Amino acid sequence: MSFSQEVKNELVDHIDNGRHCQIAELCGLISFGGKVAQNDAGSVIEFQCDYPKMQKKYFTLSNKANIIGGDGLEFFPETPDTLEQVKGIIVQQTCCKRAYLRGAFLMAGSISDPNKGYHFEVVCKSEKQAQQIQYIMTSMDLDAKIVNRQKHYVVYLKEGEQIVSALGFMGATKALMDLENIRILKEMRNTVNRRVNCEAANITKTVNAAVKQIQDIKLIDEMKGLSALPENLRDIAIIRLENPDASLKDLGEMMTPPIGKSGVNHRLRKISEIADKLR
Repeated sequence: MSFSQEVKNELVDHIDNGRHCQIAELCGLISFGGKVAQNDAGSVIEFQCDYPKMQKKYFTLSNKANIIGGDGLEFFPETPDTLEQVKGIIVQQTCCKRAYLRGAFLMAGSISDPNKGYHFEVVCKSEKQAQQIQYIMTSMDLDAKIVNRQKHYVVYLKEGEQIVSALGFMGATKALMDLENIRILKEMRNTVNRRVNCEAANITKTVNAAVKQIQDIKLIDEMKGLSALPENLRDIAIIRLENPDASLKDLGEMMTPPIGKSGVNHRLRKISEIADKLR
């Protein structure tokens, strides 16, 4: 089972207590999974979904909110030929915005596998519907964006922290914790990898510097002899030749008297300058 389906399985069992929130979520389901049909009584709503638990939730919310059968067109704009938006009054309160977003996500949303990447989206039928979903999400401090994709408008989030917040707003507590655990593990792995790469880079830099220092010292020895160097440079040159793998700190501790890392680096830089002139 995909992570997206796990989230939906959790949300489909969530029923708010307040009638206003029940209506808001019901409108979310209808907006993204309903259509307007005609019968002897006039225009009615038909809900289209093959998922039995979603059908059960639709009828449960209809009964609890006391909206019988396909009634409920009063919650939508004046032209009942489409169900792409709901009236603003339906999503005025924060709790109702959360409920509406839950219904929309259940019908038209998805979340990518967080082990592979972070992506949350709701596929909308029109630009106006996408703008309404974006407004609801941005009002909850979610940085929702809209993109046009194959005749549909997609409202999406790309950051893990934002998706965690969206799951929390919709009431997917278990999925939220699962995603947070994955985020923590990924961050730990990334931290370890950064440190390993940094240490590897430092080791490479140190080795390359030591090789260059030894080459410089050998060049001076061949062309002038180390005895031509001042005593302080000659001493560090000899110690470096005898200890090709030692760090600057270790080289300094081998000196008599010991000197610091910066002192060692200064003397080796002087040796390098002399070697460069000889070249």
